[in-house]
Formats: sequence, structure tokens, C-alpha cells
Amino acid sequence: MTQVTEHGGGVWSIKVPIPDNPLGHTLVHVVDTDRGPVLIDTGWDDPEARDTLVDGLTAIGVALTGIHGVVVTHHHPDHHGLSGQVREASGAWIAMHAADTAIVRRTREAEPGTWLTYLATKLTAVGAPEEHLAPLRAARTGGRMRTLPGLRAALPDRDIVPGDLLPLAGRRLRAIWTPGHTPGHVCLHLEENHPAGLPGHGRLFSGDHLLPGISPHIGLYEDPDDGTVTDPLGDYLDSLERIGRLGVAEVLPAHQHAFPDAAGRVRELLSHHEERLTGLLALLATPLTPWQLAERMEWNRPWDRIPYGSRNIAVSEAEAHLRRLVKLGRAEAVPGSEPVTYIAV
Repeated sequence: MTQVTEHGGGVWSIKVPIPDNPLGHTLVHVVDTDRGPVLIDTGWDDPEARDTLVDGLTAIGVALTGIHGVVVTHHHPDHHGLSGQVREASGAWIAMHAADTAIVRRTREAEPGTWLTYLATKLTAVGAPEEHLAPLRAARTGGRMRTLPGLRAALPDRDIVPGDLLPLAGRRLRAIWTPGHTPGHVCLHLEENHPAGLPGHGRLFSGDHLLPGISPHIGLYEDPDDGTVTDPLGDYLDSLERIGRLGVAEVLPAHQHAFPDAAGRVRELLSHHEERLTGLLALLATPLTPWQLAERMEWNRPWDRIPYGSRNIAVSEAEAHLRRLVKLGRAEAVPGSEPVTYIAV
């Protein structure tokens, strides 16, 4: 059964499935404009996802060939995956923030083996055990990286410029840069009265930045050739506060469901991350590598039940939290430690 929700005012959402993922689906939003429908995100590049998207569009009277444009909140494959197929079918433009377009371009141009070597080196530096590193070397030899999502993602042909209104005829959709989950993540503020008259300043397409019951993953997205030390968690927290000040009537996220009271949810997330940082400081009473910290952090399941690939994501999140603690002067690297360990100060 097609899962379509009408949100009023020429806005719908379609639940597009994500294969083998506990999130279940991406909410692809359809916005009617004077030049034709525009998609906000597209879903995973998967036959079932594509069929569901097409069925959902059909249910609201839209053909895939009639899509005018695609606005991508961020480069992850459950959001950007089908963008290329939508463009191929319809000639639609694809817009993304330049920071995430750079990641798409870098991923497309990099040899998978080069990326595996970088990942193995990085994981070694954060204290990953040999049994975790061995499969990476085997994957490099076997060429299995070529089957992973995102390697041939579509290159966007338009930049989303923070603060600007997007070129959606007859609509007022403003881009708000909200880095953290990815460097180029954007939320999209529909600066129009709520169709049901809810109080507040329009509606917010929040992507993964603001979700009603989940704290999004905050990890590292670094160019192997760029030595800049980033602070993605700090970026995320700053971005949250900006979103909280908008006073929107309703949030239309990319997962779960629409919800009111963005400011209240922002306060919950800010409190959650402060509590988490405090908890990590307690763990860092003894020097730990980022890998050891990840093993001890609280996840949605015990560490020994976290799949292999998800452990890489978890340790990246541990590193992002360490970066934040170091920047705040609450933790520091232990001089001469190899792999590097950190301790609370």
C-alpha cells in the first residue's frame, strides 16, 4: 500500500523504504510549485524504493517524468540515492549545499582501494583492534567496495546558498545551513502561513537535523588531503540553536513523523548532548583511545551486537565528541600515546 500523507498547502510526504535499516523509511516530500512539483530528498537507490516513490507520486497525480527539481538536504544515500534516476527520467535539476557536493565528487573520483587504505590508517590511529582492521584489507584485495552505496551518486547541478530563497516559482522556501550531521546539511524553511492555521512562522523541512525521537549521528567527514581539524558536534549544537529561534509552526522531518514545537525538541537535544558529554568525561577519568571510548558509550544496543560497519560510524561519533571536549578545554590528548588516548582535565 502506498504510504502518502497530505500536509496541506501543496505539500505531501511519501514513505520510501530503506533496505535493511531500522529507520525503516525516508520521508520524501513533494512541494507543488508554479513550474511543477519539486522533491525534497528522493530516497535510497533501490528498486523497491524507486517503485514506492513512483507509486506515491502517482497517488497524488504526479508522474516521475513531471518532476521539476530535486532539493537534497544532505548527501547520504537514503536522501540523495534516487536523485540521478529522477533527473534521468524528468530532466529535473538537483540542488545541494556545496560542502556536501564536494563529498559526492570526492567519493565518485576516489579509487575504492585508496579510500580503504585511508580508513584502515585512520582506524589504526584511533585504536581499532587487528580483528577489525583485517576485513578492510580483505575488502581492498577483493574489490568489494565497488558495491557500496554512494560511489556513483549523482552530481548536483545547482548549489544551495545559505540564506537564499530557492528558485521555486510561487513558493517561499529559504535555505538554512545546518552543518553537523554532514558538513553541508540544510534545513528548508517554508515561509508561508501554516495551511491549518497553526501559530508560528511557517514550516521546516528538517532533513535529519531535527527529528522527533532520534538524535542524528554526528561524526567526522574529512577530506584525506585536508588537515583541517573540524568540530562537527559544535557545529550541530550551534545549528540547533539557530533552528530553535525560527519559531516554526511545524517540522516536517525526513524520518519518523511531522511534529510541532521545534524549540522544545531543540532544548531536549541540547540537554541530551550536554548529558552525554558529561558522561564521557566520567569515562575519561582513565585515558582511553577513541575506539575504547566508543566501546564504553551507550548505544541502542550492546557493543558486541553492533554490526561491523556500524562500529566505524560509532567510533567516528566518539571522535566527534572528543573533538568537542578538547575544544571546550575539558579533555586533552595524552602526550606520546600511540594510538592516541584522551583524558579528562
